[in-house]
Amino acid sequence: MIPPQDAERVRAAAAGNSIEVMAEVEAVRDGAQRVLMLCDAPNAAIEGFLAALEEVEGLYVTYAPQGVLALRPPANQPEDQVTDVQPRSPLEIFLSGLQSIGSWTGFISYAALGGVIVWVALFTESVFLLVAAMLIAPFAGPAMNTALATARGDLYLLKRSLLRYVAALATAIAVAALLSLIFEQKIATGLMISSSMRSAVSVLLPLAAGAAGALNLAQSERSSLVSGAATGMLVAAALAPPAGLVGMGLVIGQMDIVYSSLWALAIQIVGINLAGFVVFRLYGVTNKGARYPRGKSAITVGALALSMAAVLALLVVQFSFSPQFEQSSLAQRITALAQQQIETRDDVELVMAQAAFSRARPSGENPVLLTIQVEGDLTQAQQNRLAASLRAMIEREFGVRALVDLTAL
Repeated sequence: MIPPQDAERVRAAAAGNSIEVMAEVEAVRDGAQRVLMLCDAPNAAIEGFLAALEEVEGLYVTYAPQGVLALRPPANQPEDQVTDVQPRSPLEIFLSGLQSIGSWTGFISYAALGGVIVWVALFTESVFLLVAAMLIAPFAGPAMNTALATARGDLYLLKRSLLRYVAALATAIAVAALLSLIFEQKIATGLMISSSMRSAVSVLLPLAAGAAGALNLAQSERSSLVSGAATGMLVAAALAPPAGLVGMGLVIGQMDIVYSSLWALAIQIVGINLAGFVVFRLYGVTNKGARYPRGKSAITVGALALSMAAVLALLVVQFSFSPQFEQSSLAQRITALAQQQIETRDDVELVMAQAAFSRARPSGENPVLLTIQVEGDLTQAQQNRLAASLRAMIEREFGVRALVDLTAL
């Protein structure tokens, strides 16, 4: 809705942005004559169109994004008319992200409930409950809004998103710790131990989660087969289990679990932010836009530099303190090495080989246990020599203390 004297300016701006004015209606607002224009705009043109009208006084805009199925002749080829689905405009991406900011009461309540279900899942070793916790944990909203704030250079939104991030994680950690105290938990369960093991490729999870969350916000609803709940679950999968492990590990005194989970939380937060920032920038979200004056390039550069420095620092920590932060991938490589060595022998056949780290000893003192079963006629002395050979090879190749349990069947 605009003053009549600005109607021609709006028509010119519409034409310059490939926007079709569908109808013009005379109207009255606050006792003054106005012109109500109904426009059909492609998503990519919306922000430029609104930017051209920033200085129009008395401008009122109602933005109603709608999925449109336009069927034009020939009628026997409708698939050619409906498959060209445009991504959302930068303005719609930004507003869609802001819609995830709900009330603090509901947000903290979901974080607490997510912490309860994470604790129950890890305590009872129920994997399906761990999946349920990822569905309700409210981490996706702050994660995507942090990436949006970085792309926009919005310091206010960045501070608010980080505050919600910290509040949700702190709530989940506190709830898990409180439940461990109430139920007098003394030891780590098997699921806690396996969930706390990190891999050399752990950084890929937050990068994938951040990209998926940003894609979900950027793509049109009709062009995506993946729901927002699914991508939100992926983000929560990167954050919910480590948060629960921090609280439970503190109570039972398993500081290696705490350190590993804190490292995981840190790399998830900065990794999601980096990947989300890249995707949002590819879809046109920049520092300046229509109806949006707060963006500053300095904020974007600063947030991006801090995120990149944090990722590099965390990767240096990961590979400098081996095997503390890469036990999962090391166990796989040790198992593969043992299989290769057994397969070179003619006197035995491999039945089973499995390597694993435990959390039974203090942090940094847990050796890898390699369990091997072979089929063959070996004396006890031959079994001992083969086990000693494998142990020496593992310690030489990977720099970790190894215990080998070899059984000839």
